[in-house]
Amino acid sequence: MHLIIQIPAYNEAKTLPTVLADIPQAIPGITRIEVLIIDDGSTDDTVAVAEACNVDYIVQHPYNCGLATAFQTGLNAALRLHADIIVNTDADNQYPASEIPKIVAPIVEGKADIVIGDRQTQAIEHFSGTKRFLQRLGSWVVRLASDTKVLDATSGFRAFSRDAAMRLNILTKYTYTLESIIQAGKKGLTITSVPININPPLRQSRLVLDSPTRFLQSVIVGSMLIIVGFLIFMLGIIGDLIAANRLLIEEMFYHTKRIELNQDISNQAKTRNSIFPKH
Repeated sequence: MHLIIQIPAYNEAKTLPTVLADIPQAIPGITRIEVLIIDDGSTDDTVAVAEACNVDYIVQHPYNCGLATAFQTGLNAALRLHADIIVNTDADNQYPASEIPKIVAPIVEGKADIVIGDRQTQAIEHFSGTKRFLQRLGSWVVRLASDTKVLDATSGFRAFSRDAAMRLNILTKYTYTLESIIQAGKKGLTITSVPININPPLRQSRLVLDSPTRFLQSVIVGSMLIIVGFLIFMLGIIGDLIAANRLLIEEMFYHTKRIELNQDISNQAKTRNSIFPKH
């Protein structure tokens, strides 16, 4: 199976070499491992560092588009590069790359469509009490909205089967973590959580540095989704028709994407390593 590890990065020149050095060279059930960097308009030497580390592919945004957009760009690129499994991890070294075999295993074994690394946030010493509470609240809200049993809804350390990646269509610009779970739950994809360790922080979270209140958006979005869900439920038949129509559109989009990707595969001999040049 072909694994692509996608790493969205924005001004991560200092931490990226550490992340890349930790990536495993062999994983049970995986025949090929490649690395894809999604540079989200960095103004430092992120791209130069990635090139120096000989990553396989680099996709560049002309300006900073936000983490969710970079995540979706990575999924689309990995699918076009014929990945069977896609792992998403952060460029700030929060998640040990040595844990990748653990989150890939359930997909290799056919037991899950999506695997989320559970950071066991209540035991993380450098998380404040407020952050632990918000993490717990956010995960509870997402479990209700998605009808899943995800333990750590905001964890960005995830693995996706090819089919699961094709079914996800992230629309928000800021956070993909909650929306992807809700979409997956509504589409009947199997989501599994596995406990993981995390590395000590090398810098303060950029989500807090950029805007002290911005991280609350995830909880607000989740709460609003619950409210919307109740309203649709109260509307009864109209809500059912709207939901059915959306599912139909999603399925049409999914099959269209499969056709496009199959066409790419048929042309892979011509485009194999020139889809995303490193410059």
